[in-house]
Amino acid sequence: MAASGVTGQLRLGCPVWACADWRGSLYTVESRREQWLGQYAEVFGTVEGSASFYALPPADTVRRWAAEAPASLRICFKVPKALSHEAQLRDVAIGLNEFLARMAPLGERLGPYLLQLGPRFAPEHLPDLERTLPWFPREFDVAVEVRHPGWYRNPDAEARLDEVLQHFRCERALFDTRVIHALSPDASAADASTAEARRKKPVLPLRTQALGRKPFLRFVGLNRLDAADPELRVWARRIAGWLREGREPHVFTHTPDDRHAPQLAARLYGFLREELPELPALPVFPGLRIPPPQQRDLFG
Repeated sequence: MAASGVTGQLRLGCPVWACADWRGSLYTVESRREQWLGQYAEVFGTVEGSASFYALPPADTVRRWAAEAPASLRICFKVPKALSHEAQLRDVAIGLNEFLARMAPLGERLGPYLLQLGPRFAPEHLPDLERTLPWFPREFDVAVEVRHPGWYRNPDAEARLDEVLQHFRCERALFDTRVIHALSPDASAADASTAEARRKKPVLPLRTQALGRKPFLRFVGLNRLDAADPELRVWARRIAGWLREGREPHVFTHTPDDRHAPQLAARLYGFLREELPELPALPVFPGLRIPPPQQRDLFG
């Protein structure tokens, strides 16, 4: 999504695309699963590929995704947790090469890879990250997310991390979970999906600084969409700044219940247009479009 006077390109999206609950809103009621990626890309420019985090997708599945996804879409796959969390990036060259080769059929549809490092990956493991990043071919973008508290408590460790990422032209993945953790335990317990998200999502200090050309933001809101409005407005101002600077931000909106993620993305986009009125309107969700009137049979 680009606009006159804005030199950057926004890629806005959701954490998944295979959500049957989106039929009748983002997707048409009668849509089939193999049509979802195409309908998704009519509205959004990027999507997270979380399936690869849990297991290496079968080759046939990757080829199917390549056939279903329009060339305009960028899918940001997670590096498998077997490499990032279980092996802690030690001796993962073979596994990483296998992963990259498996995803290669997607070609230009590949967005930045998300290398999410687990809560045990502490600053003393930075050399393992330094040894791993060169194994990504230069033509691929990588965003790195760190969750160990040590990266945030030690300014020198965090500065060194950012230096390493910039050296290898990688982004620092920004993860904002403030809204969900600001809820009282009683309020979150009233909604099962919110309680589960509150349990799983890390509590981390907020970081907002982009390191490179493709800022990478993951924002977690609530199922009640307006609850995140103050934070969304602040992010809209920052995203507008990135676009004015000519960057290509990849922004993903999460909600405890994935059913609401497209609507939260649309809400963020509305605030962004307040900052940048020259942006085009977000396309109407395919499932909400009014079908054209049937032409009358002149001979009926």
